[in-house]
Amino acid sequence: MTRKTRILLTLAAAGVVGTTVLAQGPLDPALLSKPATNAWPTYHGDYSGRHFSTLKQITAENVHGLTLAWMYHTPASNDGAILGGDVAPVPPGRGGAGATGRGPAIKAIPLMVDGVLYLSTPGHAYAVDARTGQQLWHYYWRGRGAIGNRGIGMYGGWLFMETGDNRIVSLNAATGEERWHRDLVDNGAGDFSTTAPIAIRNHILVGVGGDGGQGRGWIQALDPETGDVQWKWTSTPGAADAAALATWPSADAAEHGSGGIWQPPTYDPELNLLYVVTGQPTPTYNGRGRPGANLYTNCVVALNADTGKMAWYYQFSPHDTHDWDATEVPILIDGTINGQPRKLLAQPNRNGYYYLLDRTNGKNLVVKPIFADVNGYKGLDANGVLIPDPAKEPSPDGTLVFPTSDGVVNYPAPSFNPETGLLYYNATNNASIFYAARDASDPTGFGRTQEHHTWFNESSMFAVDYRTGAVKWEHKYPGMGWIGGTYGGALSTAGGVLFSGDPAGNFVAFDARTGKILWHAPTGGISNSPSTFLLDGKQFVVAGAGDTLYGFYLQ
Repeated sequence: MTRKTRILLTLAAAGVVGTTVLAQGPLDPALLSKPATNAWPTYHGDYSGRHFSTLKQITAENVHGLTLAWMYHTPASNDGAILGGDVAPVPPGRGGAGATGRGPAIKAIPLMVDGVLYLSTPGHAYAVDARTGQQLWHYYWRGRGAIGNRGIGMYGGWLFMETGDNRIVSLNAATGEERWHRDLVDNGAGDFSTTAPIAIRNHILVGVGGDGGQGRGWIQALDPETGDVQWKWTSTPGAADAAALATWPSADAAEHGSGGIWQPPTYDPELNLLYVVTGQPTPTYNGRGRPGANLYTNCVVALNADTGKMAWYYQFSPHDTHDWDATEVPILIDGTINGQPRKLLAQPNRNGYYYLLDRTNGKNLVVKPIFADVNGYKGLDANGVLIPDPAKEPSPDGTLVFPTSDGVVNYPAPSFNPETGLLYYNATNNASIFYAARDASDPTGFGRTQEHHTWFNESSMFAVDYRTGAVKWEHKYPGMGWIGGTYGGALSTAGGVLFSGDPAGNFVAFDARTGKILWHAPTGGISNSPSTFLLDGKQFVVAGAGDTLYGFYLQ
């Protein structure tokens, strides 16, 4: 009898798992390219990044009847976990949970395939029965942690997870047993990896983040069977890209310029283009040692999914000195502009602007401030790219800038509903005093000296016309708003409901057309983006809050 059979039979005898889990099959790749219904098979639900579902069992009229189906607490202990990694075995007890005894916070969006949820936290992966919330297995990677983990990728019956110490781990989805692991960068590098892998045909797309100034960010495609590298694209240029290298003071500065890949890409199958968003340059705040636009940091780049060759790029924040990573979700919209059908890419950006691009060529169509207070740039140049304002550079005496390094928005996902034509996102109007060291002689250092948050935080849920960025409705949250960059992402459905979280710690359902609050549940602060799926004829809505995953449905 195999370990897999023993585990499944034990779980079945305990009533933890039903016949659907025992009959679990591999992921059908056709699920990845259509809106999520009876599965949530990839980080964004599908390749588009819209975080929209065509399900409509739960509607604006009946959502008030939503009730708790189950709760799953990520374990604060590694007892009983399947252990991976190449360090000394850890003793029983808390495994990466911290001193509180609680499990790690859930920033990942769980996958749901064939009745099983797959989720991750830094160094941990879990399989959970989507009907009951019962844990099926727990895998623990013994290695360095990181500031978060955004999720798991799936290919057939295999799972893929990045670890904080820059490894990629492949697991058997049925058992949690490790198939293989590979180094993504040299062991001991200052970078760390948080992004969720994405499967496109026979490619597993992974990226490395971190902004410690010890290297450059990159995304690469791996063979799902072996982990071998198929292609790699770096987010700062080398000697072969002379035009981009000229936006740096030297080849050495570019080589240590970071531009981390924090967000999974989105993908257009018709164009066969990946849309990859990149992080800020280093040194982060002190830009005097790296004059120039610093390509390809703070960009969206369109890459051929089979070769990694770049088709075009657009830079959201040239010469960023405020940690305004562009790693918010690049949302793919098939819409109309001036009555003509267009393939579009939309992004509310951390720097405080809403962008709309033509995703076939990168031409910008809209660059619009989200709040009137946004002041890091002076306007647009002839190519529609923002012009840095030298007066808003961090300084030894301090410079007041809107927004803070947490940004107007951050990594939690917006949602686009093609039925309403509205794009939804949480945003915060906030300011910091940015400081920089007087010595700009070392262009390779991290450069972060001090940022003083003013705690001027006003947060809202916005619904905007994707074509213009014009606000159609706004719900202003009472009180201080969000202080940091982790808050509830958004999910919209064909039932006319928008799900998210508020700063007071509620899971909230809005009327997607009007912004009226229809229902809420006090879960604690939502720490991921909600997802939904149909299982046994019931539409579930799932959201993470801290160390707990909540499942809801209509009784």
